[in-house]
Amino acid sequence: MNDERQHKSLWTVTTLPRDFPSLPGDLDVDVAIIGGGIAGLTTAWLLKRAGKKVAVLEMHRVLSGQTGQTTAHLTELLDTPYTTLLKDFGEKGAHLAASSSRAAIEQIASLVESLSIDCGFTRVPGYRYAETEAELRELLHEVSAARQVGLLASFTKDVPLPFPVKGALRVEDQAVFHPRQYLLALADRIPGDGCHLFENTKVLDLHDGTPCRVVTEKGTVTARAVVQATTTPLNRVAMHTKLYPYRTYAVAAPLEGPLEPGQYYDSRDPYHYIRTQQVDGVPYVIVGGEDHKVGSEEDTESCFAALEAYTRERLPVKRITHRWSGQVIEPADGLPYIGRNVGSRHVYVATGFSGTGMTFGTLAGMVLSDLILGNENPYAALYDAGRVKPKAGARDFIQENAEVAFRFVADRLARPDGHHLADVKPGEAKILEVEGRKVAVYREDDGTAHAVSPVCTHLGCHVHWNNAERTWDCPCHGGRFSPTGRVLNGPAVKDLSSVKLPVK
Repeated sequence: MNDERQHKSLWTVTTLPRDFPSLPGDLDVDVAIIGGGIAGLTTAWLLKRAGKKVAVLEMHRVLSGQTGQTTAHLTELLDTPYTTLLKDFGEKGAHLAASSSRAAIEQIASLVESLSIDCGFTRVPGYRYAETEAELRELLHEVSAARQVGLLASFTKDVPLPFPVKGALRVEDQAVFHPRQYLLALADRIPGDGCHLFENTKVLDLHDGTPCRVVTEKGTVTARAVVQATTTPLNRVAMHTKLYPYRTYAVAAPLEGPLEPGQYYDSRDPYHYIRTQQVDGVPYVIVGGEDHKVGSEEDTESCFAALEAYTRERLPVKRITHRWSGQVIEPADGLPYIGRNVGSRHVYVATGFSGTGMTFGTLAGMVLSDLILGNENPYAALYDAGRVKPKAGARDFIQENAEVAFRFVADRLARPDGHHLADVKPGEAKILEVEGRKVAVYREDDGTAHAVSPVCTHLGCHVHWNNAERTWDCPCHGGRFSPTGRVLNGPAVKDLSSVKLPVK
């Protein structure tokens, strides 16, 4: 498999791209939406349907961000166990978390039917399975918790996987779909009637007010409300202390033997997740896992290797045809932050979807559109971005932010990988110290060198090299940059500054 295909998701390869214009200049709308992924497009469509004039502003291409890198599970089995949600949010809160996930799945089902979207939407059962006696004991508690919060849950030893397991929590009526087919159908319907969808329009700054102002490279958009539907909010320091960025990996392979359609999750930490999908008449299995904190893994290529080995050992496949990675944002207390941004009057955020982005991204559109329209929403209080849960996730909060502080200092004091361009071989990247300053240098296979500042333009941490995807990744808040310093993922909005190396 050639490198050009290796890091493109199954969804990207099996859909034609769309072309939307860039912002032509200043513009006034009812609502400006930053981000062209599932949260932004769902919010935009629901607001347009209600008669609002909206403008979606996407930094790169629509669905080129984390939505395009999903494994696309529509599920009520959240990353945070219901045993934990019951403890931290009470029975009412845990019940709302479950029912809101169900509402999101049904919202997608409704739009698929009403708009006649051909995206392979299929109802399937979901399984969380145990492979050891210790995992089984924990799983039985989760079965009870899932029933307590209203899921159609049961315990079963009849798990249709081609390898042995001790048993599983089974939930009914989950769903799978082709996310790009679904969301491109929404994207196509947004322009018109005073609504707009703009690509290649980078937001540089945002000002709350009456009206709000969104400053981009192409012009300024004024709006009565602004939605930040980006992976993480732009330059909001307080919010970032509650958000932890992780990389996750996925592979897809044509099935060479039977595998019952469904969603399957093991009980490891980090866990693996498996699902099926028919694409263009071909049955695929999609496997994800090997998660780690952004910038913490020195050899990211090994994550793909481990995932491919896991897939080949357990499932009826012969060749891996697609592999890709994405970024998930873990919230401090186990649930996303969806609502009015802390300290803002007219700016809203949607972030911290963990590994359930398709479900929570859709829910975000439902909650935010209701808030902007002045409608009551039964889930708004649970997901309020300003909520304070001092006990929920307290240990993770302390550990994650201590790690950020450590990285901020330690990476500055770390010894460089070399002092001369000759220390960087073709295909390698290193942090050099040249004439008293640190420089991030990547050398292409043909020997061409790219030198940039290693200082992330968000809050000043030092970036680390990601060898599998050839990107510079920030371990503090998840910003990612191309070898030439171009912003790929926020919260950073400015590119890494280029550095001219001395000729020696």
